[in-house]
Amino acid sequence: MFAIRAFFNLSPSISSHSLANAVRNLHRTNIFNQVNKANSEKQRNLRSTLYYITAAGVITAGFSYAAVPLYRMFCQAYSYGGTMSEGHDASKVESMKSVNHRPIKIKFNADIAASMRWNFKPQQHEITVMPGETALAFYTARNPTAVPVTGISTYNVVPFEAGQYFNKIQCFCFEEQQLNPHEQVDMPVFFYIDPEFADDPKMEFVEEITLSYTFFEAKDGIHLPVPSYVK
Repeated sequence: MFAIRAFFNLSPSISSHSLANAVRNLHRTNIFNQVNKANSEKQRNLRSTLYYITAAGVITAGFSYAAVPLYRMFCQAYSYGGTMSEGHDASKVESMKSVNHRPIKIKFNADIAASMRWNFKPQQHEITVMPGETALAFYTARNPTAVPVTGISTYNVVPFEAGQYFNKIQCFCFEEQQLNPHEQVDMPVFFYIDPEFADDPKMEFVEEITLSYTFFEAKDGIHLPVPSYVK
């Protein structure tokens, strides 16, 4: 308004029409400046949002890549989620005694990921073992395709609480296995149930354990880290 008054004082002969035009032009200039300022602020906010989304996407992808090995390392360390215990004591295997009054039925299950091209199955449906007694089972894998296929497997047991007592001595898990076209192999699982299983009140009514393996197709250049305690 000071600018308008100054303009009016300097030009006393200006018409009311011209003064009205000057007011409108000044008003339009103010509106234009405000719109530009609002647009600039909106663009800065949009860029910040895009940066956050991009960063979140990168972090999520990183966690997705690391999730399998990290989860596996955690589960094996604490026998969580039905993962079998690792790093068993060899001297214990030699000295442990079988608990003959506590038979346990072990069932075997085999699965493959959606993208895996192998055929995979257990050679036996079930066996009966005693805590403190070693046992041997086999799975069979076959590559029915005309190209080499590399696989890698994970495993767990059900019920989950029994995982801390399910100890493997020899296993094909977490190691890459390449099968040539139409090649078939037998994969052994040498294991035992810790005799302490029979003394755990939570295992009192557990008479059956299911051992499950799942094979995934391994991608070139990706090697899952294996904890130092895996034998």
